[in-house]
Amino acid sequence: MYKDFEGRNEEEALSKAKEELNLKDGEVYVEVLEEVKKTLFKKGYVKVRVYYGSDNEENVEEINESYAEPDEELEAENDLERKTLDFVKQMIEKMGYEVDAKITSRKDNKIKISIDSPSSSILIGRKGRNLDAIQLLANIYACNIDEDSKIVIDCESYRLRHEEQIVRNALRQAEYVKRSGRSKLLEPMNPFERRLVHTALNEMEGVDTKSEGEGLYKQVRIIPVK
Repeated sequence: MYKDFEGRNEEEALSKAKEELNLKDGEVYVEVLEEVKKTLFKKGYVKVRVYYGSDNEENVEEINESYAEPDEELEAENDLERKTLDFVKQMIEKMGYEVDAKITSRKDNKIKISIDSPSSSILIGRKGRNLDAIQLLANIYACNIDEDSKIVIDCESYRLRHEEQIVRNALRQAEYVKRSGRSKLLEPMNPFERRLVHTALNEMEGVDTKSEGEGLYKQVRIIPVK
């Protein structure tokens, strides 16, 4: 089961969720759906989707599968897919870059759009930040057509390679923490990336993990446990 909440920041939205649903930290998985920065004329807010209940593990696993779907070019089969595909193409072209975009997988309400461009490195950006921004805008657009839709934007299989790199690094740092007995603070990551780390190290003996910081990009601390 899941339910969406809004707050001035991720912490406030999560606090509302835990209070309303009577949940503890270990009983929720959070996916950030939308983040709007505060400006002079507009209030900022964060919208999150909180997964809870007996089917929680299944829900989180389903989210994690979204980036690892094999690429296979598919024809757009409904208005949501056609309009979102056109939106992504036009958005990137208006940014000044040539692009070819295609649907490469679909599962339930999740659609993966793969983009190919001579400027792929720019569209991916440092640590995938530009790709994340494109994906966020695509999801905002798609949700106006179907609020249950989820769009994944990938480029040159960056998502899968990045996930593998995050997990390898987390395991390597966890071994260091076990040997040294000293905690290790990883670089800032978005909620999906942090969840990968927590999941990867959840069953490893001798270490524990917790998120630290504020805002969308927090750090995971790996802690030695006797």
